[in-house]
Amino acid sequence: MNQMSLFNNRVGVLATMHKKERVIAPILAKELGIQVIVPTNFDTDVFGTFTREVKRMGTQIEAARFKAEKAIAISGETLAFASEGSFGPHPLIPYLSANREIVLLLDKAKNIEIVGEVFSTETNHNHQSVSSVEEAYEFAQKVGFPEHALVVIIGDAQAGKGEIIKGITAEAELVDTVKTSLKKSADGKVHIETDMRAMYNPTRMKNIEKATLDLIEKINQTCPDCAWPGFDAIANKKGLPCELCHLPTHLTLAVIYQCKKCGYTVEKIFPNGRETADPSQCQYCNP
Repeated sequence: MNQMSLFNNRVGVLATMHKKERVIAPILAKELGIQVIVPTNFDTDVFGTFTREVKRMGTQIEAARFKAEKAIAISGETLAFASEGSFGPHPLIPYLSANREIVLLLDKAKNIEIVGEVFSTETNHNHQSVSSVEEAYEFAQKVGFPEHALVVIIGDAQAGKGEIIKGITAEAELVDTVKTSLKKSADGKVHIETDMRAMYNPTRMKNIEKATLDLIEKINQTCPDCAWPGFDAIANKKGLPCELCHLPTHLTLAVIYQCKKCGYTVEKIFPNGRETADPSQCQYCNP
């Protein structure tokens, strides 16, 4: 099946209010022939905010799906795209921040849902409590300000007992905001953090671009049996044998792929090109 024929010359509505079309639209146009439109006055903050005053609706994929479904409902189109990001400690290296970005395709006409994603340590995600303009400025320098915007939070704004000032992109603005906020603060401190909205965070925007490219790759992965797009991994099988003792380790032995249309399944052994694990990864050889 020619994937271009599924989407060529179709209109795809992109559920965003944070300028994600800058990186997503050119890729969809070039690779799939899709004309991307962005709905006016589309408020994605109702599905969750990075500054936590609105809790995200469901899981990361569910939130993206909610956005796409809403974009379809208000636009009358049948094809939509939505992106959702998450930030937090790296699962294996807790002191390192990580960014997982997904870009979801939802096609109501063809009954297709495909998710592209990237997991990256390339992020400036950070936060700090400060009690002076000098501390705020030192933090700003560490996180790529002013190319990357900042947020200042006074009090417990998430509980409605404070204030959130977003999108700070100039030094004078930062100084004025921190000075004013410290005067309002009950304990002489304010919370400062990176603004993770895409249009204010070039590093995150690059990861959204990578996730879009992964989406294209997933679309082009077709089922060997029925040629349907999105033939993707659904599970990992652990147990790659140790090179020294040959006992199974926690590393991946095989990846299971399944077609969402016909259910055809393939198990690919040694997906990382290695048939044995280094003894340092073995619970027996290196307990």
